[in-house]
Order: sequence, then structure tokens, then C-alpha cells
Amino acid sequence: MTMTNKIIFSGIQPTGQLTLGNYLGALKNWNKIQDDGKCIYSIADQHAITVFQDPKSLKNATLELSAGIIASGIDTNKHILFNQSGNPNHSELGWYFNCIARMGWLNRMTQFKEKSGKNSEKSSVGLFTYPNLQSADILAYHATHVPVGEDQKQHLELCRDIAQKFNHDYGVDFFPIIEPIINEQGGRIMSLKDSNKKMSKSDPSDNSRINLTDSKELIVKKFKKATSDAHLLPSSKKELEGRPEASNLISIYALLQDKTVESVLKEIGGLGWGDFKNKLADVAVEKISPISDEINRLMKDKGEIENILNKGVIKSREISQPIIDKTKQIIGFI
Repeated sequence: MTMTNKIIFSGIQPTGQLTLGNYLGALKNWNKIQDDGKCIYSIADQHAITVFQDPKSLKNATLELSAGIIASGIDTNKHILFNQSGNPNHSELGWYFNCIARMGWLNRMTQFKEKSGKNSEKSSVGLFTYPNLQSADILAYHATHVPVGEDQKQHLELCRDIAQKFNHDYGVDFFPIIEPIINEQGGRIMSLKDSNKKMSKSDPSDNSRINLTDSKELIVKKFKKATSDAHLLPSSKKELEGRPEASNLISIYALLQDKTVESVLKEIGGLGWGDFKNKLADVAVEKISPISDEINRLMKDKGEIENILNKGVIKSREISQPIIDKTKQIIGFI
């Protein structure tokens, strides 16, 4: 059932090549929810600079990420795709939320602890406060829904807390309480070399991931080299327990085809790893190669991407500006 009253916001950082994990965990789902409401997709370049980024690399990564989103099937005529830094309303509202959020709330954010490690005092202030900016990203559009993975649930809860506190402090019913869109299957795709680590564009080993720009030959090669175990493929979920390598590769195979893990287990149960990896590579090539081809085409004409982003910036400001103006009025600014 189409629900056109939904305003759906989602963002992704341009910090390296897009991977199969990005596609299955985010972009594929963005494509699916396009008919559920008005979608606003942000290239979160301001979030990216919470750690230093080489300027040339950041610009290229922004364009390549945009190309990947477009190539994955997002309709930029119906929905908005823009770079976050193009709309200053995000950072302005982010400051207001710095004054609403409490230090204790941010101190509980597990992602800051993970990213800052033992040297948290050397981390940028932006890395500590970026959940407030993330809340501004969402609430600047009065978004009603946000697709979230497991690692973003805590930040969405913070966004709800900020909205509720703002409304309470100023005696208004202005910012909406956001609802999550939780993908029941496939939020976390793991490394092809170490099933205990998430597939990441920052992993030093290129063989740990499938990049959306990989050639057909490279996709096949990487899956053939993917870490497996010493047993035949299982036929049931119970047999899959305690086999993280098998679980990861079977999940990828299922997600690429929009199948359940249970149906895949019935299909591949008892196969050897060689046969299964061939099937997996064939499916991946079929699904990913058209996206790779489109990314490569778009990156040869970056003006087309920049034009789409510029139009998205204008559309994003048209929505967010009245909300920022009303926010300032509520606060008491002249």
C-alpha cells in the first residue's frame, strides 16, 4: 500500500568506494521504499569530515557515491538527492540541537566510543556531537521515517529525545517523533575474509569486499577466495548455527535474489563450497554488473551528477527553510 504522506530521510557518508555491503544494507532498500513516500537522500559530506578527509578524495567520493545511488535505481526526478554541505540549514539546526541535547546523552553513544578508541581526547568535537547534526539532518525536513541498521538505532533514539525535549522546553508540538524503517533481513554484511568484521570500504584488504565498481572477473575471483569452512553447505537454519562464514555468504546469496535464507538452504543444502561459490558469483555478477556499468558511465560525465545534486540542494532548501524559520521564531530569535 502506497503511503504518500511519509517523508523518508536517509544519509550516507562519502568515505570511500561503495561496497556490496552498502548496496544490500542501504541502497537496495532505498530503492524498495521509493513508492512509500517522499524520499530525501543526503550525501553526508559534513559528517565525513569529523575525521580529516583529503579534499580531492572527498569530492571524488561524493560524486562516486552519488553515481552509485543513481545507478542503484533511485529516481531523482521524483525524490531528492543532494550533498549535505549544500544546504546550510543542516548545520544551523545542528547548533540549536547542540543546545538542546545533554552531555550525558552523547556520552552514552557507543559509536563515538568505538571510533575514538582510547584517544578520545584527541578526537574532533565534531565526532562527539555529530549525532546532534544527524538529528538536524532528519528534523530539518520534519521527516516521519528513517531507514536504520542495527548500528544506528541509538542515534535515532537520540533524535527522538531531542525532538521531545525541544517540544517540551518551548511548549510546542513542532518536531515529529521519528519512526524507524527496520530492514528485517540483511542489515549487516560481513567481510569476505573475516566473518567477525563488517564488510568495510576502509578495510586494508580489497579482497575483503565486493566494490560496486569491480569488474565481473574481479567479483568472481573475490568470491572464489572468500573464507569458508570445512563442511558442506547446510540444509537448515539449525545446521547454520555456529558457522559465521557460511551464514554470511548464504545471506548475500539470498539478499541478491530477494529470497529468504530458509528457501536458499533448501536449494543449496549439501553442496560443496566450490559449486556454491560459482552460483554466488554468477548471481552477484548478474545483479552488480549493470550498476557498475552505470557508475562508470556517470563518472565519465561528472557534470550530470553535479547537476542532479545542485537540483537536489535547491529542492532540499525549499522544504527545510520554512522549518528553520519557524524554529528560530519558536526559540525567540528576531
